[in-house]
Amino acid sequence: MKVSRDVWIVFQRHLLLMVRSPLWVFLGVAQPVVYMALFAPLLKPALSSLDNGSMAAAYRIYIPGMLVALALGGGLYVGFGLLAELSSGVIERARVTPVSRVALLLGRALRDVVTLAIQAAIIILLSLPLGLLVRVGDLLLAYALLALISLTSSAISYGIALKISNAGVLGQVINNLAQPLMLLSGTLLPIALAPLWLRRVADWNPFSWAVSGMRALFAGHAADAVVWQSIAIMAGIAVVALAWSARLFTRSVR
Repeated sequence: MKVSRDVWIVFQRHLLLMVRSPLWVFLGVAQPVVYMALFAPLLKPALSSLDNGSMAAAYRIYIPGMLVALALGGGLYVGFGLLAELSSGVIERARVTPVSRVALLLGRALRDVVTLAIQAAIIILLSLPLGLLVRVGDLLLAYALLALISLTSSAISYGIALKISNAGVLGQVINNLAQPLMLLSGTLLPIALAPLWLRRVADWNPFSWAVSGMRALFAGHAADAVVWQSIAIMAGIAVVALAWSARLFTRSVR
């Protein structure tokens, strides 16, 4: 009970900081919007073999992948904020309070989920005039899947940041981690267009399953097995990632 209360207190604090500086939320949306405007139109001929080749079909395939990329990429870079707080002494001051060390991490991770939810809502609203349609129930499931992706990537980023403790090295590590994960998940183009060997490698990437689940939801196929498989996979990985980073955080902040 105390941990839940502490998580809520830390979450409120970081949410208030986000509200005071909302520019970061919109800056995170800027690049996906540019991709949506300049890259998505190129998908119409490229995806003609997978769907009817309409722009609505192109956005129905592209937007879910871009949302996963936003959750994955945005989450993996939140470790820089933790390093900044460690170096400025914010974590050191919080250490003398009775707040749970685990709550200090989980509160931040939940703030990252809220940030993603706002950014995803902006992108989806901008996509509606372009022909993207998704049912409310499917959208709620998609948000649940995005939340699991965000929790996973944020926890991994916090854990790596605690392990490395160097912003310059952290940037290189995150870049080297994020690029293959995104490319092997088919966020820009469906992995079905890739050669057989690449599809087999992508099968071992959990975020590839997440993209497939998201696209099934946006296509209105909530009963598709890949939806529930992706949710189960991401839930399991989120639990492991949170437990790992929370353990590191507890050991580092005593």
